[in-house]
Amino acid sequence: MRVTVERAALLRSLGHVHRVVERRNTIPILSNVLLRAESSALQLRATDLDIEVTESVPADVVDPGATTVPAHVIYDIVRKLPDGAQVSLETGGESGQMTIRSGRSRFALGALPEGDFPDLAAGELPHSFSILATDLKRLIDKTQFAISTEETRYYLNGIYLHTIESEGALKMRAVATDGHRLARVELDAPPGSQGMPGVIVPRKAVAEIQKLVDDGGESVEIDLSPAKIRLRFAGGVTLISKLIDGTFPDYQRVIPTGNNKRLTVEREVFARAVDRVSTISSERGRAVKLGLSEGRLALSVNNPDSGSATEELDVDYDAAGLDIGFNARYLLDITSQLEGDTALFRLADPGSPTLIQDREGAPALYVLMPMRV
Repeated sequence: MRVTVERAALLRSLGHVHRVVERRNTIPILSNVLLRAESSALQLRATDLDIEVTESVPADVVDPGATTVPAHVIYDIVRKLPDGAQVSLETGGESGQMTIRSGRSRFALGALPEGDFPDLAAGELPHSFSILATDLKRLIDKTQFAISTEETRYYLNGIYLHTIESEGALKMRAVATDGHRLARVELDAPPGSQGMPGVIVPRKAVAEIQKLVDDGGESVEIDLSPAKIRLRFAGGVTLISKLIDGTFPDYQRVIPTGNNKRLTVEREVFARAVDRVSTISSERGRAVKLGLSEGRLALSVNNPDSGSATEELDVDYDAAGLDIGFNARYLLDITSQLEGDTALFRLADPGSPTLIQDREGAPALYVLMPMRV
């Protein structure tokens, strides 16, 4: 194999593919990126056996061929080469190495044969549709923070993506929960998505999609089956991921419908106040108490080790008095996702989940479980 490629294009592509490679691998080939040169392109591919990312970059191919080299090492080499450089990649002979040349720099990397590299063949993906990149980004950004990191409840370790009939229209919904909070956002279902199976996209794939959608074009082509999903981005990147084999819980049951105490508060003012009083809370608990009375909200934190903090806000609230506690970080996570100037809280009692939105009927909805204070 002998190929020359622009440093900027190679670095951008390596930046996309090398992220899926785990730094510690018991299987040597999984530490490598597959480089295949043919016609006028260099294809790069990396996998961890659950996710596979592939991208092609324009290249001057003198001798076609393929090999695999350590992903993080070649990424670091190309990253440190000067802007505007041309990079030459070459294999040959029996040495089992690949030579990288650029200007006066020369590197020799240990290589493993292409035949050892696993192929995460997508198989049959019967459901296909196209979604606007901005819509896909919104579905992920608004829910990702609520994905559970508890491995024993593996079916919560991702975003549940599905279509549902709502108010006479077909909606696409993304839902994530860790048992303490729930995030649900919906938008008009893209054409072709009707009848798709509900799928749980794993946390690592979600993080990669989030980065790729920032670099991608206007739309993303999605093909999926109950077991796998493939996303093709306008920039020429393809991501294939296995889906979580499990049943997402019936989230509708935990979304309260009878919460009749309404609190409306200025979002920024509220978030800053929560942040201030939580300075005194212990890392372990991080509980902040909301004391509600007509037109007034008192935020307070009591920490036996370091002291106490209180702050009062003028709010729109005219129901019966209520004291309720929440995890301060969870409150800040949710308020940072809201887009309006105000936040609407619908509460019931100190032991029941609270509903949080920008406004009545907003497409993004959050549920937060209270804490004892």
